[in-house]
Amino acid sequence: MFAEERQEKIAAMLEEKNSLKVTELAEAFDVSESTIRRDLQEMEQKNLLTRTHGGAVGINQRNFEPTYTEKATENQDAKAHIGDIAAALVGDGDTVILDSGTTTLEIAKRITARNITIVTNSIDIAGLMSERDSVEVVLTGGTLRHNTRAMVGHLAERALSNFRADIAFIGVNGISVEDGATTPNFVEAQTKKAMVNSANKVYAVTDMSKFGKVNFSVISPIRAFNAVITAGKPDAKVLDDFAEAGVLILHE
Repeated sequence: MFAEERQEKIAAMLEEKNSLKVTELAEAFDVSESTIRRDLQEMEQKNLLTRTHGGAVGINQRNFEPTYTEKATENQDAKAHIGDIAAALVGDGDTVILDSGTTTLEIAKRITARNITIVTNSIDIAGLMSERDSVEVVLTGGTLRHNTRAMVGHLAERALSNFRADIAFIGVNGISVEDGATTPNFVEAQTKKAMVNSANKVYAVTDMSKFGKVNFSVISPIRAFNAVITAGKPDAKVLDDFAEAGVLILHE
């Protein structure tokens, strides 16, 4: 089967299902997973779908949200690199807001600053940081979302409104100059927005695959962030567009 024919069939399958996995496509077409990934990359370049962690969704599936478990095993090298960059920005005595997520968890693992306070809506980050003697942990409270293991909602937002942190690290599912930072779930977007509003310096943390993506719910416009931290060097146009908007991209 030629690649064009296979890609047409993949597009038809996406009209019937919300999402497809690389593994199931490789099995269905009896080809390697690397072949499927090339197909999906070509189809994304043609604006026929949006690639996700381990698969793809239809171009209009902007409310698709991978689970915490799915994200935990993806892009580990990139998340570790982001963690190194972000953790170096935290100084002794700082108050830090850490959003829930697999990337922010990598930041938490790498923070070496002492006598800091961590404010988080992540039960995983809270558990990790509570084991350190020089760290005070504040949990926001709220409703625990199964999909992302994040505490969200009015209780979390109200708690966050009482803080003025030195620095915040916010995970995003999509980011662009035009549409800002976005995520699939509206309630979670509101909690992230409260974090953005509660810190002096705010950093979006994301791997390269989220640039140019737009999800259903807006967190904040791009100007709300001091910088975006990522792994790998974006192309020159992306760097120029973000710089023109007054937002640095930290990638080294």
